[in-house]
Amino acid sequence: MNTVTGQAIRVLVIDDEPQIRKFLDISLRAQGYVVQLAEDGRSGLDALATGGADLVILDLGLPDMDGHDVLRSIREWSKVPVLVLSVRADEGGKVRALDAGANDYVTKPFGVPELMARVRALLRDAVAPVATAESPVYDDGRLRIDLARREVALDGQPLALTRKEYALLALLVQHADRVVTQPQLLREVWGPTHAEDTHYLRILLAKLRHKLGDDPASPRWIITEPGVGLRFRRA
Repeated sequence: MNTVTGQAIRVLVIDDEPQIRKFLDISLRAQGYVVQLAEDGRSGLDALATGGADLVILDLGLPDMDGHDVLRSIREWSKVPVLVLSVRADEGGKVRALDAGANDYVTKPFGVPELMARVRALLRDAVAPVATAESPVYDDGRLRIDLARREVALDGQPLALTRKEYALLALLVQHADRVVTQPQLLREVWGPTHAEDTHYLRILLAKLRHKLGDDPASPRWIITEPGVGLRFRRA
């Protein structure tokens, strides 16, 4: 059985499609998770409030409530990681969900390996934050980022980054294994008046990846989520 600090990991699935609920129930239980199922937004919120959960898997298309409203309700009182399920074409919905507080998303249709990888990443992030005010250093043996000292080193050698390159990297590592949307990146790095200037982000990302030696075709650290944003993957 999967555990968090010795306790069984509880996953709450909120989805109105019986086939998806059954698929997720079987897949998650096979990996040792304890699963609770809800078929609509209201019953999902009630289940979370009464029984709690270590992770919520939330479909955006629910019969009684908009998935974004469910997410906003959760975020009013809970920091539980939320993995959103979204149809492939609904990129606007993904961005709205991530901006509203979702931690990650999986597009429908999806495979078990991808889903489980996302689940593990969110649970790992929930119990072991990478670089926060309390633990401001990320170090995977190759890349070291010291947020307190604003220092970056690659393979033991100091890495010279511009102010904006460092700001982008620091923002991503503080949200490691979670998608940071393009609007959020642009607002944080360039300011609110540049929220639509996506070409700034493309140029800066290319320069940062070049300095990190992070091949965009097969990235080690910075993953592009097309049409949505970027995700720093812990190596």
